[in-house]
Amino acid sequence: MLAAVIERPGAVTVREVPAPQAGGLALVRVGVAGICGTDRKLAAGVFPVTAPRVLGHEMTGWVEVPGPGGAVPAGTRVVVNPAAFCGLCRECRRDLPHLCARGGLLGRDLDGCFAEYVAVPETLLHPLPAEVTADEAALIQVLSTCVHALSGVTVSPEASAVVTGLGVAGLLHVQLLRAMGVRVIVGVTRAAWKRDLALACGASAVVAPGDAAAAVAGATGGQGADIVIECAGTAATLAQAIRLAGPGATVVMFGTVRTADGLPAYEGYLKELTIRCPRASRPRDFDTAIRLCAERRLDVTPLVTGRFPLPEAARALAASEDPAQLKVVLDVAGP
Repeated sequence: MLAAVIERPGAVTVREVPAPQAGGLALVRVGVAGICGTDRKLAAGVFPVTAPRVLGHEMTGWVEVPGPGGAVPAGTRVVVNPAAFCGLCRECRRDLPHLCARGGLLGRDLDGCFAEYVAVPETLLHPLPAEVTADEAALIQVLSTCVHALSGVTVSPEASAVVTGLGVAGLLHVQLLRAMGVRVIVGVTRAAWKRDLALACGASAVVAPGDAAAAVAGATGGQGADIVIECAGTAATLAQAIRLAGPGATVVMFGTVRTADGLPAYEGYLKELTIRCPRASRPRDFDTAIRLCAERRLDVTPLVTGRFPLPEAARALAASEDPAQLKVVLDVAGP
């Protein structure tokens, strides 16, 4: 089969590799695979990976060979949870399978989905109803992580919210907050075209970072926001999120910040903020994401902005770094 393979750090080639065998797993024919920042960092060697490794972890497809339990029949269209888990360890038994120490991520610890076929445990399969379109399905994995991020946050129509960083995840958070009934949602980004898209997604106001403090003060009567979701993943934007939060607020660190020197920690103490650090998603978050799309509670299709065939995977990875793109996908099964 054809696959995009990390040969060594910084080198991804599309070549023929042996097709995976089911062997106690479910064999899935890949339809669409999404590209995200993790894929780029794995390909570039920023994140370590044992080469050769088939890249990719966001995917939908069709079950070719069912798993041994037969829970999902052949021919079923599915989205695949890329975070494998053992189901037996302490974390799994505490409903934290996404934190399973024995698990692994497709495209990093296990061969991934930038390929014509992938073999995965059947516990990772989530059937897709006919109401979910191909473009919507391509965003289910990312949406599930946003669902998980908000699952531990008290959200009410009276709440005020700020989303900083309006990439794919930020725009999905705007839509989720609106679907939950939040009326005051301030979006923050440097890109004017993303501000326009955020308004279409349900934001009540959009501003550049330098205008955020005044906009949030105006929208909240000077109190600060009840919920601030940081999606840009920098120490500076995390610091800004803490400053934009009001007393007793929740700050969600959705963006991955490795180090954060200079945070206004004392301000967090004075406001008694709750800092939430979500990671990945649980199986039930996938089910919620699928239901939200099937019920037309969200409109995620405008977020798919680039499409490439599998043989052009290297070009697709490069295109996904373009600030003018949101979600770039590989049409593995063809248009």
